[in-house]
This record gives sequence, C-alpha cells and structure tokens, in this order.
Amino acid sequence: MPQNEYIERFQKQHGKRLDHDERKRKRIAREGHRASKDAQNLRGLRAKLYQEKRRKEKIQLKKTIKAHEERNVKSADAAEPSTTPLPQYLLDRSTENNAKALSSAIKQKRNEKAARFSVPLPKVRGISEEEMFSVVKTGKKTAKKGWKRVITKPTFVGPDFTRRPVKFERFIRPMALRYKKANVTHPELGVTVQLPILGVKKNPQNPLSTQLGVLTRGTVVEVNISELGLTTTTGKVAWARYAQVTNNPENDGCVNAVLLV
Repeated sequence: MPQNEYIERFQKQHGKRLDHDERKRKRIAREGHRASKDAQNLRGLRAKLYQEKRRKEKIQLKKTIKAHEERNVKSADAAEPSTTPLPQYLLDRSTENNAKALSSAIKQKRNEKAARFSVPLPKVRGISEEEMFSVVKTGKKTAKKGWKRVITKPTFVGPDFTRRPVKFERFIRPMALRYKKANVTHPELGVTVQLPILGVKKNPQNPLSTQLGVLTRGTVVEVNISELGLTTTTGKVAWARYAQVTNNPENDGCVNAVLLV
C-alpha cells in the first residue's frame, strides 16, 4: 500500500468511528458556509484564483443538472442515399429522432427496480413506545427500577422459542397476543388462504419491533406458501414468500396480509 494511504489502511485494520458518517455529513453541510466566508474575505491574487475555481465548479454543476433535467435528446439519422436530387443548402440536413436521455434511462431503471419492492401500504402511522410497551411494576425491585416492559401489540415467536429467566427477561410477550397464522390474500388470484407465519422480516416502526416480532399495520412477514402450489421462474415449488399486514391485529383479533408478488 502506498505510504500516503495510511488513513485507508487504518480504517481497514481498526474500522471507523461510530459517528464517522454523521461527522462527514456535517462537514459536507458546512462546505457552503466555508465557501461563502472565503469568497468574502480573500483579497488579491488568491481571490482571483478562488473565483476562477468556483466559476468552473458552477459550470460543471449546471451541466450535470441540465443533463439530469433533459428529457429528450435529438439525434440525427445516418445519411441515406436518396434517389431524388437535393439542392446544395439541403444536403447537410437530415431527419431528427427523439431519444431518451441517458439520465432518463437511469431514472427509469431505478423506478423499475424500486417497483419490485413496492408494498400495498407504503406509509403507516407511527406508534409511540408508550403505546407499544407498558411498564411492569410488580415486585419490590422491579417497582423501583421499572425496567421491565410488556408488549401490548400482537407478536410472533418461533416454534422453538423459550422465555428467558425472570430476572433477565426485559420484554414480555403475552401468550394471548401471539399469532402463528395469517389470512393471506393473493392479489392476482383473488383468493384468501390461512398460512403459517415463518418470521417477521421488517416492522416499519423501529428495528426493536422487528427483533421482537411485533405485528402492526404495515409489517412485512414471511409466510409458508407451499400449500398454494406456486412455482418460481425456474419451475421449482416456492416455499416461502413475503406478505404485508394490512389490518390492525390488536383490534381485529387476526392477522390479514396481502402477498407481495
């Protein structure tokens, strides 16, 4: 490794600071203030050199913005042999075709890629911690510390789940609020089947809810679809697929979901 890349070498060996990304974001955000201060305070030859550098940067930035905003690009066809004679002033002209700009093509690809992961409910209501957890104050020591929580929302736990010892259990998932199956609707086939839940993939509230397996509106769960007999593109039987919860399980007493196809 070259001698001047000691920072990269140190990062590969020991990693970065925990707040590295935040410090970098703030440093970039302060660039505008620093540039404004330099432009106002520099004098003489340094000011001329700085203004020239800033002018080139702005030109490059405007070109980039224009390339992204450009929707159509006109391109001329290759000259084809014509049977009819043309006058001299028309020889250089040719028909123009409108072609999508490269930036537009990139945007379209990104939209198509994002459409594969689109869900029926893109936005959900946020749930506060006071609503999701209730403090346990039973017992002499627990009442003083108040570090135990009972989850008030429905949850999913695996078949091999065992509770931790009482002294070490921080989050309590009541047995009455545990669900193992979901009523999954196939949007294209128009059928609803009760399928077993395999796991919670993503809860939009926070990562802790995903880790605890909390089932709220908008949660993406993995269900067993072997009963439906669906196949993959290679012809194999699909065993599991994701589905999004569309109802409030704590109000309805069941989990309704839509299969993501």
